[in-house]
Amino acid sequence: MLPRTPRLRFERLDRLESRLSHRLAEFSRHIPTLWLFRAVSRLGDWPAWVMLALLQPLWHGKAGWLIAVHWGLTASVAALLYRVLKTRLCRERPYITYSTIRCTMPPVDRYSFPSGHTLHAAMFTCLTAATTPQLLPIVIPIAILIAASRVVLGLHYVSDVVVGALIGAGLAWCSGLIALFAGS
Repeated sequence: MLPRTPRLRFERLDRLESRLSHRLAEFSRHIPTLWLFRAVSRLGDWPAWVMLALLQPLWHGKAGWLIAVHWGLTASVAALLYRVLKTRLCRERPYITYSTIRCTMPPVDRYSFPSGHTLHAAMFTCLTAATTPQLLPIVIPIAILIAASRVVLGLHYVSDVVVGALIGAGLAWCSGLIALFAGS
């Protein structure tokens, strides 16, 4: 007997999450809400994180450039891992699987698991907490809005966002450990 494929597991999970994903995606019918979530989604493509990394030298002087480079390397590893997972696991986006879920923003690619936007939002939030916690009152709400935007725009299931956040936090933690041991 062949082992079950990830696709079969996603089909069950998709059914479990479809109603919640549909309800959250319905918020996009309210035009101001749609525009808000489209804007924060675009911000989460890369501009927010590049700006945050470039602020590090202002906060930390010359050491800030090392922090920015460290963040860039961590983001590169995150992008590679996310791409490998996405192309290997091949979970269809909710609007593809369920015609009742509207897609209100063009996707970057076909697959949804995990959410790369959320992965990076969680990762940069954790990195900010470790280096520049003064910025958390700004970064945390942006990260939460970016994560929510993925479901509201019909691009991700809730579990895509949760797993993306966990991976992002884990990568930030591992990155911090590596930096700690490298600096010793």
